[in-house]
Amino acid sequence: MAELVVALDFKDAESALDMARTLAGSAPWMKVGLELFTAEGPMVVRELKGLGYKVFLDLKFFDIPNTVQGAVRSAVRSGADMVNIHALGGERMAKAAMEGCAEGVESGAQPPMVLAVTMLTSMAAGDLPVDNAPAPSEMALDLAVKAKQYGLNGVVCSGLEVQRIKAACSNDFVCLTPGIRPADSEAGDQRRVVTPAQAVRSGSDFLVVGRPITQAVSPKDAALAIMLEMEQAG
Repeated sequence: MAELVVALDFKDAESALDMARTLAGSAPWMKVGLELFTAEGPMVVRELKGLGYKVFLDLKFFDIPNTVQGAVRSAVRSGADMVNIHALGGERMAKAAMEGCAEGVESGAQPPMVLAVTMLTSMAAGDLPVDNAPAPSEMALDLAVKAKQYGLNGVVCSGLEVQRIKAACSNDFVCLTPGIRPADSEAGDQRRVVTPAQAVRSGSDFLVVGRPITQAVSPKDAALAIMLEMEQAG
């Protein structure tokens, strides 16, 4: 069954943790991204863990292998249950990330998932600053296959690409899907979007939803409605 991840895209820990408390008993996962982590650091991950959530630390590491290894190690030690890197970093960076993950895990503990970002769901055809660039769906598939070869646990990809990625990489290769928009929601800055039901039917394992939940009149009701749609589509 696919799981819901709520994106806590807030400027400070107080706002993020207030939302997390509001959502208690609904979604099992919270996502901490660049803005919140840059403002508050690892503390916010630990606070969310203390509230009983699993945490996806969405920092999209992309640097030299040694730096990424250390960054992933620190992310794991902060308590994150899932971290991500950019697939474009290549094999050496990906393997360094997995080494950092192993180094950060406490003895006997379950290692976090390390996922590779393929193509941002805010990007569409023509957005890549490269002449004759492949279509986003083709690039995402190619990068996913390579991520599987590198030993990563899965990828971040649009729901439009999940079926082909699963077919090429196996059903147990994790696909986390952002760009989720309920049918009555605006796309905002997202481009390659799908509904929760479409993502589940395509085979997504995790659905990341932010503004349609956190900016709703009743965030908890919005989260529960999305989870019901996911359950009915499963």
